[in-house]
Amino acid sequence: MAQKPAQPDFRPDPERLKRTARLLRPLQIYHRYEVTGLEHVPREGGCLLVCHHSAATYDGFLLGLILWEKTGRLGRGLGDDRIFQTPGLSDFARQIGLVPASPTAGQELLAQGELVGVAPGGMWEALRPREQRYQVRWEQRRGFCRLALRAQVPMLLAACPRADDLYEIYGNPITDALYQRLHLPLPLMKGLGPTLLPRPEKLVHHLAPLIHPPPHDPDAEEAQVDALHAQATAVMQGLLARR
Repeated sequence: MAQKPAQPDFRPDPERLKRTARLLRPLQIYHRYEVTGLEHVPREGGCLLVCHHSAATYDGFLLGLILWEKTGRLGRGLGDDRIFQTPGLSDFARQIGLVPASPTAGQELLAQGELVGVAPGGMWEALRPREQRYQVRWEQRRGFCRLALRAQVPMLLAACPRADDLYEIYGNPITDALYQRLHLPLPLMKGLGPTLLPRPEKLVHHLAPLIHPPPHDPDAEEAQVDALHAQATAVMQGLLARR
């Protein structure tokens, strides 16, 4: 199967970034948004930013804005294919720095010294019912660990636990079937009262100390990936407990 084009040389649009930042300001105020652990963000060099995926999703953009403003690092998120298959949304995503997700894209961006954002659980993690709030839902998704290992870059883990409280998500077999068969995220959910407005929770993103992969040993790669995955899962679960 042919690799998807990485397009690592596509540069974000500075004006689009500024306009997006202005749109995010009301959300920052509404949620009294904060970030802890900014001292862990490397000021240069390739780094894999590994995020918890909430149903709201926009908490990740709030983090990206703070990282850009406070550290000068613009996260280059690896986005789901459906983003780039949607007219209008595709152009917007590229203009703010997102790139279609693939190992090739991740490797090339990291080699260029970029801060590359991933959410290993994807929308499957975001669809967790209320009984599974604050839980890591990565299961067998290990590609991000393999990427960090092969690229020999650190992982910076980030979680916003209260983002799981912005919406009440009700588990049901229809949502699960639609996602597993068609990759369509259609949760049964509500926000503030009976509406889809997000609840006014105070949001705090917590960043953990960097996880550095061991020197890459191709003969022991699977064991190294498993160990990194176990370590990253434990760290992320710890961050999600900080609510």
